[in-house]
Amino acid sequence: MKVCEIFTSIQGESSHAGKPCTFIRLTGCNLRCTYCDTAYAYSGGDELSQEDIMKKIRHAGIRLVEITGGEPLLQKELYPFVERLIEDEYKVLVETNGAVRIKDIDERAIVILDVKTPGSGMNDKMDMMNLELVKSIDEIKFVLTDRKDYEWSKDVIYSYNLLNKCQILLSPAYGRLQPEALAEWMIEDRLEARLNLQIHKYIYGPERRGI
Repeated sequence: MKVCEIFTSIQGESSHAGKPCTFIRLTGCNLRCTYCDTAYAYSGGDELSQEDIMKKIRHAGIRLVEITGGEPLLQKELYPFVERLIEDEYKVLVETNGAVRIKDIDERAIVILDVKTPGSGMNDKMDMMNLELVKSIDEIKFVLTDRKDYEWSKDVIYSYNLLNKCQILLSPAYGRLQPEALAEWMIEDRLEARLNLQIHKYIYGPERRGI
């Protein structure tokens, strides 16, 4: 696989936030979101075999592993690799941008599906069939840039009955939407979703890589 970076840090997002986690960031992405914070993963990286990657994961000694990008589902080698990790008793998170069908991901993996809002500039690229394919262990994330994104996301959540399908995460785009504003909207609406802060950016700062 073409790998941008492998590192161990604190999981910054999702219901697993705060846990030590080893990250495998794959190279390449088919979207160009306005708020992207990993544009360095669009290109470059190193070609690594499964065994090369497994050696690094074993050395890290962490049982929680996230595969992210870029967009990891663009690399077909991902699918058997996820299966191998699970067979080796790792808990696997696969974060995907929502524009690629998730049906071939091992059902034992936890999919973190990022649904692109209008503020991303990429919401027309979404494969909305993915909202029918999510499992109860999966998580759906909306990154919000403003009130319009919030209202749009609410419409999607209710239209697809997502609150009864899996964990729903609402994340304020760092530096563009104040967490306090999002918290107030959620409380006013009694929206039973999780406010999802990128806590790694608050711990280490927004510019550092490998965190």
